[in-house]
Amino acid sequence: MFGYIRPYKPEMLIRDFEQYRGVYCGLCKQLGKSYGVAARAALSYDCTFYAIYLMSVASGACCAGFHQSRCVVNPLKKCTYCAEDLPALKMAAALSAIMTYYKIKDDWADGSGLQKLRAVFARPFFSRARKKAARDFPALEQAIAASMAKQAEIEKSQDAGLDACAEPTAQMLAQSFQLGAQYIQPGSTVLPRLAEQFGYYIGRWVYLMDAADDLEKDIRSGGFNPFLTKFQLTRESAPQEVSKTRVYANEVLNMSLSQAIAAFELTEFHCFSPILRNIVTMGLPQMQKQKLFKKGEEKCQTRTKS
Repeated sequence: MFGYIRPYKPEMLIRDFEQYRGVYCGLCKQLGKSYGVAARAALSYDCTFYAIYLMSVASGACCAGFHQSRCVVNPLKKCTYCAEDLPALKMAAALSAIMTYYKIKDDWADGSGLQKLRAVFARPFFSRARKKAARDFPALEQAIAASMAKQAEIEKSQDAGLDACAEPTAQMLAQSFQLGAQYIQPGSTVLPRLAEQFGYYIGRWVYLMDAADDLEKDIRSGGFNPFLTKFQLTRESAPQEVSKTRVYANEVLNMSLSQAIAAFELTEFHCFSPILRNIVTMGLPQMQKQKLFKKGEEKCQTRTKS
């Protein structure tokens, strides 16, 4: 995924942060167990959030306990991890493997330089991981594949609007959360609907956040960005125009986030509720503020000096 769905550590209890890290390390171990050592490279904050959400929404699906062992990446360090083979960790690992494969495939097709070279070496490993994940969770793979194809099709049209561009990612996460809820708590009718709505607006927020974060980079490279299209930004655009675009992006992101929070508040959580609340109500707004304004101010100052 994109790496934007993170906790806001200054407002998190030490106990909650240790539990968060435990799920993060547990997902890393599950990736290695399910798809091989190389698949651990797919570990992300976003899929850790997905795993915690799935654990939280179904009674009896939470982590039974945390254990300590040596970290595979850094053997000198001990890590606390959530027990492997939980349904939530299995599905989060599959989501990680599938999405990483399609990201590598996209870099292979459209990347250049080091980005494309990395894709050349990584694609065989994640191709195998994706095939195994598709056998375990075929509906999940189909949903992601269809969304990625739709995303590529829309972005070929240089005049596509914000809503059209954000829709494939929104639908992808809507279906991922819905399928996860059905897998974790089969027979429930309310939970999948709430999970679908929550995933839809989180997916929309993630896509628009990524587009807003890439604003300066895409101005320089001429790459596709729906905000550039809407505001007709070019290399000659004044810093004030870029700032105006960021303010608009902030408003659009706030609308998506408010809808996600509305679905979140209607959902019953059985564990890890403080962690999820921290991420959704503090982590995401803080990420938005940091990427849009703190980083944006630095870049605008650089553009003005140059």
